[in-house]
Parts: sequence; structure tokens; C-alpha cells
Amino acid sequence: MKLSEISRAVLERRYLKKVNGKIVETPEEMLLRVAKNIAKVETEVYTCTALQAKEWGEKFFNLMNAGKFLPNSPTLMNAGRELQQLAACFVLPIEDSMESIYETLKIAALIHKSGGGTGFSLSRLRPKNDQVGSTGGVASGPLSFLKVYNASTEAIKQGGTRRGANMGILRVDHPDIREFITAKLGTGEYTNFNLSVAVTDSFMEAVAKGESYPLINPRTKALVRSENAREIFDLIVYSAWASGEPGIIFIDRINEANPTPALGEIESTNPCGEQPLLPYEACNLGSINLSLMVRTGEDGPTVDWEDLKHTVHLSTRFLDNVIDATFYPIPKIEEMCKGNRKIGLGVMGWAELLIKLGIPYDSEEALTLAEQIMSFIDRESKAASAMLAEERGAFPNFSGSIYDRPGLPCLRNATTTTIAPTGTISIIAGASGGIEPLFSLAFTREILDQDRLIEVNPLFTAVAKENNFYTDKLINTLADGGSLNDFPEIPAEIKRIFVTAHHIKPEWHVKMQAAFQKFTDNAVSKTVNFPESATIEEVASVYRLAYQLGCKGVTVYRDGSIANQPIQKGIKATTSSRKLSPHQATASPVWGKIKPLHRPARLTGITDSKRTPEGTLYLTLNLHNDSPFELFAQIGKAGSDIMAFTEAIARLVSLAFRCGIDPEEVAKQLMGIGGSRSVGFGPQRTRSVPDAIGQFLYTYTQHRTLEDPPLVQCNLEFPNPQEKSQTNSAGSVGRSRAGLNLCPSCGMSAFGYFEGCTKCLACGHTEC
Repeated sequence: MKLSEISRAVLERRYLKKVNGKIVETPEEMLLRVAKNIAKVETEVYTCTALQAKEWGEKFFNLMNAGKFLPNSPTLMNAGRELQQLAACFVLPIEDSMESIYETLKIAALIHKSGGGTGFSLSRLRPKNDQVGSTGGVASGPLSFLKVYNASTEAIKQGGTRRGANMGILRVDHPDIREFITAKLGTGEYTNFNLSVAVTDSFMEAVAKGESYPLINPRTKALVRSENAREIFDLIVYSAWASGEPGIIFIDRINEANPTPALGEIESTNPCGEQPLLPYEACNLGSINLSLMVRTGEDGPTVDWEDLKHTVHLSTRFLDNVIDATFYPIPKIEEMCKGNRKIGLGVMGWAELLIKLGIPYDSEEALTLAEQIMSFIDRESKAASAMLAEERGAFPNFSGSIYDRPGLPCLRNATTTTIAPTGTISIIAGASGGIEPLFSLAFTREILDQDRLIEVNPLFTAVAKENNFYTDKLINTLADGGSLNDFPEIPAEIKRIFVTAHHIKPEWHVKMQAAFQKFTDNAVSKTVNFPESATIEEVASVYRLAYQLGCKGVTVYRDGSIANQPIQKGIKATTSSRKLSPHQATASPVWGKIKPLHRPARLTGITDSKRTPEGTLYLTLNLHNDSPFELFAQIGKAGSDIMAFTEAIARLVSLAFRCGIDPEEVAKQLMGIGGSRSVGFGPQRTRSVPDAIGQFLYTYTQHRTLEDPPLVQCNLEFPNPQEKSQTNSAGSVGRSRAGLNLCPSCGMSAFGYFEGCTKCLACGHTEC
């Protein structure tokens, strides 16, 4: 298996078997462990001989070892080990009762512990302030229980390697929809959830016509009130523009494609939105590496359709076996999974395939090829599923399914295709994630001896050297977030082929998602990237386009918009995205939701002390870009009332700074506050702790220095702040570090938001 340094690091951190913290298997042994475990199904569940099972195991191993296919992370982590939980995602129902709410929470905890993610619909819960019959009280509403689920997730690490991931969905006609839409605007809450609004066709029609639509109490089915559809749509768009959430799922379209409608309606998806599931269903996902499906002939490079067909058929059998090999948290989930046998075969390496074929990502030719490739994968996976049905029988719930019609073959699997966010498995395979374009052509990371190492996309390296424009200046510029457009000597056709995510217009992201969706059973994980300068109307147009083109949902990300900055382009650049101008705030339907600037890892500090009537006050003012950013204050003993009072002032002052309030105005509000005593004489006397803090801040804002006593300056070892965004001659926004933030694991500026989750391009750390 050809592994880069980063691929090996990811495997060692999260996938390879450990005993007492020591790695006890190689990457090849991991793949062999997985292949043997999945092949055991051939004899333990079905009728193959031991020799045939061994042969299937060798085929599975060779497929993965060649990097042509990899299953989802839980399968790589757990197959052949004690946990044996191989499914990636689950959907659990929440009924309108305390018993159901907490029973589901218990099941979710078990799933998170085993490495799976969970999706929930909150739409059946009665709205806030609705009556509670058993007590005569009032209900707290869906958002209150979302907090409980979020807290539980925070306490549990998935398989000991990562936090749990969740999707929370609320129908657009639920009475609490406004509160849900704005739930993550500046609150810092629900950090373990992605949120999406389940939008109906009737709602979208009302938006188009400017009409009102009804909000229905799910408990009584009675009309609560009507809302203007455009107003709610604008609120969704604004929130997505400001914070990246909520996303949208087109719930009626999803149910039109529900393969087993007799079993009920689909209400929710998995955490990244690409897998709609019935309650208690799970799905096993895997992805084909399209970058390896190329052959070069006399007429140049073409898609290797024969290799792709072989890979699809073998991968389909592998994933069907996974359904039987996995351990399920509860019997109901096992019953649903084995009853429908849903699998989700998808792709990664799409961007590299296009580059190898010389096709620009944002072109009609790319959209045509996308439809050809995905229709081929869908057709061949159905053929493979039909062959498995002849050998093993159709999925048990086949009767009454959409396939139960004259002239259609029986299938082994209710669904066969899904485009998932490939997360870390694409890093292991050395491929781009899912159907996303390249995010960057070069980035920087640290190696063990602290040397600076720039990693460059190997396809770009080869082309640059072949065409004699590979220079250190070029690579360093790209690693610092520069663009190929800065180098006129690079041929225009090469610039077109190596286009990256932030240089692709948002509508092309949607068109690409729609092209793959046409031939995908489930849904497509895709992020529509926007520059920080994008307008609210531009986001709205993408939502409308996604609906018009037949997508099952849409997720947008405007650079710098998320409160915890999973993508940011330089420290200075984030300041503008953290503060809403008065005009923006007044025009916003969610006035008052200004988000505080996220704290960098290290800051420069100024330390001073002040005599007060209550004793000596020690003050530390930390700076960010030479401006006050946070204040620490200490006086008296820990746990005392005066210390609590002082800490409260410092926290509020810090919050004001991080929300962009003028430090001088803060100082003026505090200066002059008196108490029963004072220290000193004249205009510089200190009347109280607030007065001392105000004087300290005012001195700094006026002189940018504190002369008495001498300053204690802390060393700053934070990466150089990047420049603010600049508009180039072409009108595009150039940003340093190509939209990447500092990774919480390795500390490098290589942490980005891809396909609905975050991962580090340098070390492979992911929060997906």
C-alpha cells in the first residue's frame, strides 16, 4: 500500500490496533484483518467453502491495498476486533414522550461509544410552552432536549478516538422553527450537532409566490399560526450566511426516493446529510478512488471502465457482507438493517480524475462526465446487487418496495449508492475528498524535527516541472494562500485545470452536486464554498438553484462565518467576519446575535498591578493585532466574594473586546465608579476595583503603553497573522492560507471545512 507520511500518521493515530498505547499492527495487517473478517461472512452466513472465502478475502485485501476502494472508518477500525461495530451512521426516532427522548439518548450514547454517528428528527416533539397533560405544566420544546443530547455527546468519545457527530432536523412547519434556525448564531451551543431544516415542496412554492404557510402543532395536528414563507426562507439564508447553519434538506424529494415507503417516512439523515434513513436504520458506506480509474492509450488518458466495473462489483459484495459482519447496538437496529440491507457506494478522488483527463472542474464537460460515471456506478452496483439476490435472496423487505414491479430484477440491497464525505479515508488513499475540488495546491506542515515542510499536490508538481515553471517562489506563494493567477508565465489552460475550491463560482458547486445526485440512490455530501465577501442574496440564489436542479439538500459555507472558525483565512481577516456592522445588524432578522471573535492559541500579554481599597489588583491585558482582546483580573483569595466579583467584570470586559466594542468606551464606563473608600489622592486616586480596571484600560488606549510599573512582555510564538483580504484585478478575493485554520491537533494552518465536516490536511485530524 503506497502511503504518504500524512496517511501513515492518520493510520497510526486512529486506525491501527494498539495494546497499552503501543501500535501492534502495520497498515497492511490492518487491511488483512478487515478483509479476513468481512470474508468470514461467506462461510459463516452463506454457503461458500473455506477455500472460496479465503479467495474472497484475498480479493478484498488486494482491492483495498491497491487504494481503489476503502470502507467507512468504523469498518477499518473495528472489523476483526472486539468492538465489531462497522456501520458509519444511524438514525434514531424521538417520539413526543420523556420515555422515548431518554431511551433514544441511551441508544445514541452506545452508538457514539462504538464509533458511529447519529441523526435525529425533533419534529414530533411538542413546541415550547405547549401543555404537558401529566403535570399541567408547559413543555420546554425541542431545543431544550437538543441541549441534553449535545451534553451527552460531549461526554462520550467515539471508540476512544473522536467526539460523536449528530444531525438535528426540524420540519419547517414546526412552531419552534424560528428558534431552531437561529440556534447556533453566536451562542456557542450545540457544538456536537449539525442542524438542518426539513423543507417541504409546499413551503418552497409559498416562497416563490410570497405566500404564508401554516405552522402545525405535532401533538394536536392543529394550526398554531401562519408565517410568511419568504420571511422564514430569508431567516434560514441569513443564518447560513452568518454561521454556516442550518443546512436544508428537501424532505419531500427525499421521500419520493424512499425505496421502502410501506415501512414509513424518512424524517432524518446521518450527521453529514448524505444518507437519509428510516428510524433505526444504519448504513455502511464505502468509496471508490476515481483517481486510479484512468488508463492511457494512443489517444491519451481515458476512464478505465473495465477496472471501474470490476471495482464496483467487488465493493458491492464487500459492503453487503459488512451488514452481516457488524455488531448492532440493539435488536431493532439489526432488524431494520438486515431487512433493507442498504449500502452506500460512493467516490473520492474526483478532482484528480478530472485533472488527469485535462478537464476543468467548473465546465460542462466535467458535468457530463460526472453523470456518465455516476450512472455507470449506479447501474453496475444494481447489477451486482441483483447477482447477490440470485445467490442469497432479495432484501427481506423487498415486497412493497419501489423495486417490486413486473420486469424489474430482485435486488439484494434497498439502496446501493451514496456520495459521502470521505474524511480521513481519502487522506489514507491519497485522494481528494468525495466530489470536492482541490482545496489547495500546496500547504505547510511541521515534521517531527520542527522543520517547515511544504507539501504540494503531486499532479501539479509533475505538470509544473514538465512545463518548466516549478519554482520555490511559486510553491511558497501557493502555500501562503496565493493564486496561480499571480504568475502570468503559467499557461492559461493549466490554470483552468488546477482550479481550486475558492476560485470556483458557487453555482458550479451546486451543478456538480446535482449531476451526481441524478444517479445516486441516497444523497450527495457537498459543500458550496463562498468567499467572505459573499452577499446574503448570493447564498439565497444557491438554495433556490439546489432545489431547481433536483438536489436533496444543500450546505453552504461562507469563509470566516462559523463561530469557532473551522476555516479562517488569517487572524486579521477574521475580525471583520466576527463583527456585524450596525447596518447589517439592524437589517438582520436576528438583531443582537453578534459573535465574539475566537481566541487564538497564544496572545501577547501586558501585566500590571493597582492598589485598590480592597487590596492589590493584578491585571493582565492580552492583545490581538495590537488591540485589547481579553482581560484577566485577580484580587484576594480564590473563592472569595471580591474575587468572584472581579472575575465577572474581567469576563464581561473580555467579551466586549472580542465583540468589537471600542476599548476606550469600555474604560470610560468603568472609570469613576466609587465605593465607600479610595486609595491615593487627586485625579489618579483609585475609588474601587471597577475604577482601577477602567484606569488601567484607559491608560493603554491613550498611550499604547504602561509606564509605571515597567511592562512584563510575554513572548509570542503564534504563526504570523496573515494579511487582510484583498481584491485582485479580476475581482476575486485572495486570502492567505487558502482558507485554512490552525489545527487543534498539530497546530498547523491546515485545518479546513470539507463536505460538512472539518479535517486537517497536514496531520489528518478530523472532527467529522
